[in-house]
Amino acid sequence: MSRIGKRPITIPAKVQVTIDGSHIAVKGPKGELSRSLPAAVNVQQEGETLLVNRQDESRTSRQLHGLSRTLVANMVEGVSQGFQRRLEIQGVGYRAQVQGRNLTLNVGYSHPVQIEPPEGVELVVENNTNVIVSGFNKELVGNTAAKIRSVRPPEPYKGKGIRYAGEVVRRKAGKAGKK
Repeated sequence: MSRIGKRPITIPAKVQVTIDGSHIAVKGPKGELSRSLPAAVNVQQEGETLLVNRQDESRTSRQLHGLSRTLVANMVEGVSQGFQRRLEIQGVGYRAQVQGRNLTLNVGYSHPVQIEPPEGVELVVENNTNVIVSGFNKELVGNTAAKIRSVRPPEPYKGKGIRYAGEVVRRKAGKAGKK
Protein backbone atom coordinates (compact mmCIF):
# COMPACT_ATOMS: atom_id res chain seq x y z
CA MET A 1 0.00 0.00 0.00
CA SER A 2 1.19 3.49 -0.76
CA ARG A 3 2.59 5.16 2.34
CA ILE A 4 1.59 8.59 1.05
CA GLY A 5 -1.75 7.52 -0.41
CA LYS A 6 -3.13 5.99 2.76
CA ARG A 7 -2.53 9.07 4.94
CA PRO A 8 -5.76 10.99 5.65
CA ILE A 9 -6.07 14.67 4.68
CA THR A 10 -7.33 16.94 7.47
CA ILE A 11 -9.78 19.61 6.33
CA PRO A 12 -9.29 22.98 8.10
CA ALA A 13 -12.29 24.79 9.60
CA LYS A 14 -12.83 27.40 6.84
CA VAL A 15 -12.46 24.98 3.90
CA GLN A 16 -15.40 23.39 2.06
CA VAL A 17 -14.92 20.24 -0.04
CA THR A 18 -17.39 19.09 -2.70
CA ILE A 19 -16.99 15.63 -4.22
CA ASP A 20 -18.95 14.74 -7.35
CA GLY A 21 -17.87 11.36 -8.64
CA SER A 22 -14.27 11.75 -9.80
CA HIS A 23 -14.43 15.56 -9.66
CA ILE A 24 -13.37 17.36 -6.47
CA ALA A 25 -13.77 21.08 -5.69
CA VAL A 26 -12.16 22.80 -2.71
CA LYS A 27 -13.16 26.29 -1.59
CA GLY A 28 -11.43 28.30 1.12
CA PRO A 29 -10.48 31.83 2.22
CA LYS A 30 -7.66 32.16 -0.39
CA GLY A 31 -9.64 30.92 -3.40
CA GLU A 32 -11.27 27.98 -5.11
CA LEU A 33 -9.66 25.01 -6.89
CA SER A 34 -11.15 22.02 -8.68
CA ARG A 35 -9.70 18.95 -10.34
CA SER A 36 -10.85 15.75 -12.01
CA LEU A 37 -9.14 12.70 -10.57
CA PRO A 38 -8.43 9.52 -12.53
CA ALA A 39 -11.01 6.73 -12.46
CA ALA A 40 -8.50 4.43 -10.70
CA VAL A 41 -8.88 6.36 -7.41
CA ASN A 42 -11.83 7.70 -5.45
CA VAL A 43 -12.08 10.24 -2.63
CA GLN A 44 -14.31 9.83 0.43
CA GLN A 45 -15.07 12.44 3.06
CA GLU A 46 -15.39 11.17 6.62
CA GLY A 47 -16.12 14.03 9.00
CA GLU A 48 -13.19 16.46 8.92
CA THR A 49 -10.89 14.19 6.89
CA LEU A 50 -10.55 13.04 3.30
CA LEU A 51 -9.43 9.54 2.35
CA VAL A 52 -8.10 8.64 -1.09
CA ASN A 53 -8.58 4.96 -2.03
CA ARG A 54 -7.69 3.01 -5.15
CA GLN A 55 -10.06 0.70 -7.01
CA ASP A 56 -7.71 -2.26 -7.51
CA GLU A 57 -4.08 -3.32 -7.14
CA SER A 58 -2.99 -2.73 -10.74
CA ARG A 59 0.29 -0.93 -11.38
CA THR A 60 -1.35 2.25 -12.70
CA SER A 61 -3.74 2.38 -9.75
CA ARG A 62 -0.85 2.12 -7.32
CA GLN A 63 1.02 4.86 -9.21
CA LEU A 64 -1.97 7.21 -9.24
CA HIS A 65 -2.89 6.61 -5.57
CA GLY A 66 -0.10 8.64 -3.95
CA LEU A 67 -0.18 11.26 -6.72
CA SER A 68 -3.91 11.87 -6.33
CA ARG A 69 -3.64 12.12 -2.54
CA THR A 70 -0.83 14.69 -2.85
CA LEU A 71 -2.76 16.74 -5.43
CA VAL A 72 -5.85 16.86 -3.19
CA ALA A 73 -3.73 17.72 -0.13
CA ASN A 74 -2.06 20.57 -2.06
CA MET A 75 -5.49 21.89 -3.07
CA VAL A 76 -6.66 21.90 0.56
CA GLU A 77 -3.45 23.54 1.81
CA GLY A 78 -3.47 26.09 -1.01
CA VAL A 79 -6.98 27.44 -0.40
CA SER A 80 -6.39 27.60 3.36
CA GLN A 81 -2.78 28.86 3.66
CA GLY A 82 -1.40 29.45 0.16
CA PHE A 83 2.05 28.75 -1.25
CA GLN A 84 5.16 30.85 -1.65
CA ARG A 85 8.43 30.61 -3.60
CA ARG A 86 11.30 33.01 -2.96
CA LEU A 87 13.86 33.98 -5.59
CA GLU A 88 17.14 35.84 -5.11
CA ILE A 89 18.81 37.96 -7.78
CA GLN A 90 22.61 38.16 -7.61
CA GLY A 91 24.85 40.26 -9.83
CA VAL A 92 26.08 43.84 -10.05
CA GLY A 93 23.27 46.04 -11.36
CA TYR A 94 20.75 43.17 -11.42
CA ARG A 95 17.40 44.21 -9.97
CA ALA A 96 13.67 43.65 -10.14
CA GLN A 97 10.62 45.84 -9.64
CA VAL A 98 6.87 45.44 -9.86
CA GLN A 99 4.95 47.77 -12.19
CA GLY A 100 1.23 47.17 -11.76
CA ARG A 101 0.94 43.38 -11.78
CA ASN A 102 3.95 42.83 -14.05
CA LEU A 103 7.49 42.08 -12.95
CA THR A 104 10.31 43.99 -14.65
CA LEU A 105 13.75 42.35 -14.49
CA ASN A 106 17.02 44.14 -15.30
CA VAL A 107 19.47 41.23 -15.41
CA GLY A 108 22.23 42.19 -17.82
CA TYR A 109 20.36 42.20 -21.11
CA SER A 110 20.16 45.28 -23.33
CA HIS A 111 16.47 45.55 -22.46
CA PRO A 112 14.36 44.99 -19.34
CA VAL A 113 12.44 41.69 -19.30
CA GLN A 114 8.69 41.93 -18.53
CA ILE A 115 6.93 38.96 -16.91
CA GLU A 116 3.16 38.93 -16.56
CA PRO A 117 1.98 36.55 -13.83
CA PRO A 118 -1.03 34.29 -14.45
CA GLU A 119 -4.33 34.92 -12.66
CA GLY A 120 -4.13 33.90 -9.00
CA VAL A 121 -0.37 34.52 -8.67
CA GLU A 122 1.01 37.60 -6.92
CA LEU A 123 4.56 38.95 -7.26
CA VAL A 124 6.26 41.05 -4.56
CA VAL A 125 9.80 42.49 -4.66
CA GLU A 126 11.85 43.19 -1.52
CA ASN A 127 15.11 45.20 -1.59
CA ASN A 128 15.19 45.13 -5.43
CA THR A 129 16.81 41.66 -5.33
CA ASN A 130 14.32 39.34 -3.61
CA VAL A 131 11.20 38.24 -5.50
CA ILE A 132 8.35 36.48 -3.71
CA VAL A 133 5.92 34.48 -5.85
CA SER A 134 2.75 33.61 -3.93
CA GLY A 135 -0.66 32.14 -4.68
CA PHE A 136 -3.07 29.37 -3.79
CA ASN A 137 -2.30 27.01 -6.71
CA LYS A 138 1.02 25.25 -6.04
CA GLU A 139 1.48 24.29 -9.70
CA LEU A 140 1.06 27.88 -10.94
CA VAL A 141 3.33 29.30 -8.23
CA GLY A 142 6.09 26.80 -9.07
CA ASN A 143 5.76 27.32 -12.83
CA THR A 144 5.85 31.11 -12.47
CA ALA A 145 8.94 30.92 -10.24
CA ALA A 146 10.64 28.60 -12.76
CA LYS A 147 9.76 30.98 -15.61
CA ILE A 148 11.32 33.92 -13.71
CA ARG A 149 14.44 31.86 -12.91
CA SER A 150 14.81 30.79 -16.56
CA VAL A 151 15.27 34.45 -17.63
CA ARG A 152 18.82 34.34 -16.20
CA PRO A 153 19.70 31.05 -14.44
CA PRO A 154 22.70 31.22 -12.09
CA GLU A 155 25.99 30.68 -13.90
CA PRO A 156 28.76 28.58 -12.31
CA TYR A 157 31.73 30.98 -12.64
CA LYS A 158 30.61 34.13 -10.80
CA GLY A 159 27.25 32.90 -9.48
CA LYS A 160 25.36 35.74 -11.17
CA GLY A 161 21.71 35.20 -12.05
CA ILE A 162 18.33 34.39 -10.51
CA ARG A 163 18.19 31.50 -8.06
CA TYR A 164 15.72 30.02 -5.61
CA ALA A 165 16.25 31.04 -1.99
CA GLY A 166 18.53 28.48 -0.39
CA GLU A 167 19.65 27.03 -3.76
CA VAL A 168 23.31 26.08 -3.81
CA VAL A 169 25.12 26.80 -7.07
CA ARG A 170 28.26 24.74 -7.63
CA ARG A 171 31.05 27.09 -8.56
CA LYS A 172 33.78 26.33 -11.08
CA ALA A 173 37.30 27.68 -11.24
CA GLY A 174 38.02 29.98 -14.15
CA LYS A 175 40.78 29.49 -16.72
CA ALA A 176 44.20 28.69 -15.38
CA GLY A 177 46.67 31.39 -16.41
CA LYS A 178 49.82 30.75 -18.52
CA LYS A 179 52.84 29.43 -16.64
